[in-house]
Amino acid sequence: SRIEQELILLAQKSDVAEELDRLDSHVKETTNILKKGGAVGRRLDFMMQEFNRESNTLASKSISTDITASGVELKVLIEQMREQIQNIE
Repeated sequence: SRIEQELILLAQKSDVAEELDRLDSHVKETTNILKKGGAVGRRLDFMMQEFNRESNTLASKSISTDITASGVELKVLIEQMREQIQNIE
């Protein structure tokens, strides 16, 4: 029925597991970049862009005020990291 289709679509749109998996992957990659050392500023800035994309997607999929608040906090932290990364380059 139409209602079932809409519920399935809503469930798919609100499923954030994929974004959380990607965020975890980005954390691991960022850790690897930092461990490797050298000229890391550009690569870290790119990773912050990836973090930002995932946080935007998380916030847009949110059906919970808690998830929305976490998404906003994540964006604030990402911006703080980007500011610090600018000092590395």
